[in-house]
Amino acid sequence: MKNYKIHILGLACLVFMLASCTDQLNLNPISEIGESGYYSTPAEVESGVIAIYDGMQDVPLREFAMTEMRSDNTRTKSSEGDWAQFESFDVQPTNLAIGDYWSANYNVIFRANRVLENLDVVTDQSTSNKFEGEAKYARALSHFNLVRAFGGVPIIDRVIIPSDKDYFSKDDPNEVLTAIEADLADASSLLPTTNSYGRATSGAAAALLGKVRLTMGDYSGAESVLSSLVASGAYALEADYHDVFYSEGNGEVIFAIPYLDDDSNESQDYSFEMTAGGAVSGLNYVTDDFIASITADELIRSATLFNPNNPAETGKWMTQSSDARLCGNDWIVMRYADVLLMHAEAILAGEVFTSNAVAIASYNLVRERAGMSTLGDGQSLTKDLLLDERRIELAFENHRFYDLVRFGRANEVLSAFASDEGETFEPTDVLLPIPQGEINVSEGLLIQNPGY
Repeated sequence: MKNYKIHILGLACLVFMLASCTDQLNLNPISEIGESGYYSTPAEVESGVIAIYDGMQDVPLREFAMTEMRSDNTRTKSSEGDWAQFESFDVQPTNLAIGDYWSANYNVIFRANRVLENLDVVTDQSTSNKFEGEAKYARALSHFNLVRAFGGVPIIDRVIIPSDKDYFSKDDPNEVLTAIEADLADASSLLPTTNSYGRATSGAAAALLGKVRLTMGDYSGAESVLSSLVASGAYALEADYHDVFYSEGNGEVIFAIPYLDDDSNESQDYSFEMTAGGAVSGLNYVTDDFIASITADELIRSATLFNPNNPAETGKWMTQSSDARLCGNDWIVMRYADVLLMHAEAILAGEVFTSNAVAIASYNLVRERAGMSTLGDGQSLTKDLLLDERRIELAFENHRFYDLVRFGRANEVLSAFASDEGETFEPTDVLLPIPQGEINVSEGLLIQNPGY
């Protein structure tokens, strides 16, 4: 895990300055993979692909603050510093976590664009297709992270330089989603069905495409791609819910970002913050509201949802590393249970309920694995049942906030939750503020979101 936290404009400036230095000193910057002289062989292009995944490792580090802690699921341990802004729905444009999140995602996009502009040196078509698919998947995933968090953001579809000021202003959210959809449609057709663990596949692209279409309100388009993925038989639920998170690389995981225990370059510390934060520190701790939503028969999932040593802590990412800050728990971006519940959601198509047997079957599969009651003949799947199931099944996996938004329940649920906590949730809180540092660097071309 490298720590490349660079502004969009800063990326362009970096490339410009490196080129200038090369001319002046007549030296090749051998450590800088972005320079034009590097990508001259397929092996060098593949190293650029690996660098994309390396950049991805920065994205989940504090993503939980923007998702779980900005919902009714989690909070800080002691309302400390910038972190308390998320639980109180009072995030400031100067918040360091949102600036890092913006930079981490645009860094992935930059790396993906570097690969895409150098594919011509890869003469083997299947290899070129795979690299293109991986780069487009990564670019789509990061743009999706950004548009859901911030709304309108710049679409960066190529490597830019300081004079490309047209790229520094926000694009309409619908245009961003359309660009994401196009990248994922390409990726799903270009990528192989299997790949090395931690690298994108056609299934990963299809699953994300389904979620993007649900976000766009394209239920029929989402149903088409998700139905095909379910029918493919490529993935299956793990028999043991605990194994999903602690038997890494299992058949339920569609795409994950891998980390290694006790490795200063390949570890993460979100596991430490969630489960071993110490006397004062500690983030993503379970709310009383979430605990109250757990029914008495949630025995199978409850054993994994909560840290057995401290039920106030989440239990899905407990580290087994020697150094508590160098954790190796992989981050699951997409798994099959999510796909099954999205499949049911696509068939529900925004309605209050459905009696569709296929939708109910997908919902029931997730419930059965958890040892929960299922819907029988003559019963209907309601929007509330589906949202509640997603809350428990996917708890602490950074889905809750965006599920509430997609289901049209964010204002209702979070306003009530905030009121109970002595806080206020405003409609403008659905989006995070654009980081002030990015507005400054853009020389005002980026416009702040309403309410900030």
